[in-house]
Amino acid sequence: MQIQFLGAAGTVTGSSFLLTNNNQKILIDMGMFQGSRELEELNQKPLTFAANEINTVFLTHAHLDHVGRMPILMKHGFAGSVYMTAATREIAEVALLDAAKIMQTEHEKPILYTEEDVFSLLAHTKIVSYGEEINLGGFTALFRDAGHILGSASIEIHLGEHTLAFSGDLGNSPEELVKPTEYIKLADTVIMESTYGDRNHPDEDPNEVIIGEIKKIEGTGGALLIPSFSVERTQALLHKIAHFKADGKISHEIPVYLDSPMGEAVTEIYKKFPSLYNAELFSDSKSHDPFSFPDLRIVANYKESQKIHTEAGAKVIIAGSGMMTGGRILEHAIHYLPLSTTSLLIVGFQAENTIGRQIEEGAKSVAIYGQEVAVNSQVIMIHSMSAHADKKLLLRWLKEIEGVNKIFLVHGENTSREALRREIKKFSRGEVFLPHLEETVEI
Repeated sequence: MQIQFLGAAGTVTGSSFLLTNNNQKILIDMGMFQGSRELEELNQKPLTFAANEINTVFLTHAHLDHVGRMPILMKHGFAGSVYMTAATREIAEVALLDAAKIMQTEHEKPILYTEEDVFSLLAHTKIVSYGEEINLGGFTALFRDAGHILGSASIEIHLGEHTLAFSGDLGNSPEELVKPTEYIKLADTVIMESTYGDRNHPDEDPNEVIIGEIKKIEGTGGALLIPSFSVERTQALLHKIAHFKADGKISHEIPVYLDSPMGEAVTEIYKKFPSLYNAELFSDSKSHDPFSFPDLRIVANYKESQKIHTEAGAKVIIAGSGMMTGGRILEHAIHYLPLSTTSLLIVGFQAENTIGRQIEEGAKSVAIYGQEVAVNSQVIMIHSMSAHADKKLLLRWLKEIEGVNKIFLVHGENTSREALRREIKKFSRGEVFLPHLEETVEI
């Protein structure tokens, strides 16, 4: 049996792994590379495998760095089945159609696939419930709740005498919106994410930080910019702000703009799956809509987005993308970052070479759409809102698995992988590997 690392090997994006056992070929994720120009150019590389030979695809969750290249399979004769949870199916449709639309309209990058390819891929979907045994002849598989975003999964694959555990992206449990990460009990081979493998999230109260920043702009009349991922982070922010307003911790009157069509669409999906919420921590707002509150303003189009800049007074703007690699946040950044009354609140992981990472690391100016934009705003970072497990949670997840003899660290920058490998070697007898891109390993 072989596994080939087609992405997320030394980087946080592009997750994709090909498992081959005799005549069976199983693809786990096929995500988009994001970040530097060099990384994004990998999206255009020809496939290194025959798509028409893939029997089965498993999708861990619907973030673009896990699903973003999958429609390419349809151009190369893929005819198998794609297994995912029901929530992942709905979010994947929104994410992939959005990506296809951007490719068609912006003309900045090569078109990888069309909306027709997206629908063709989704027609191959098989919906899976957590804990449901999937029997596919020569192997069985189970999806476990990864606790990362709505519908996210870790995957157990049983092939003959081998059991493989693919972590997917593990959640920062316990989360307010989604249920805690479910552990896998037995596996000899583990393919494990390492995004925060070199550090733990700080002991901070994100609620206090967000309330403090909103109250600050209430006093100055400035803008609070929040670049936010459309999936999970946007919903978490809306739910928090709903409670801050209901409890009188911030003014009812301060406008909060949700300037993210995809964020709005995904929020509607979250409302459809309340059974996936963490019942112990999730508390409904005083209305029937847990993501709505007074003076929430949904921005319908680009013209309305630009109009925000003419609105006087304090305001909160939640816009994509979360790492400032594109989307409407960039237009707001051009307008507001030069102003000292602006606060930029970073609430998620910022990959190498992204505008968000540059600002996080203290850049005094950043290049946006060919112009140099001064960063005179205050920059505030909340790391405890990350949807990824930190080092201690990653180690706890691994320690729950018995029988491990091989561990492959993926979905992390090399500094994170090296640090996590050192920690693992303190307690595990298993071999720990840091695979490189397109490396093939015998299991």
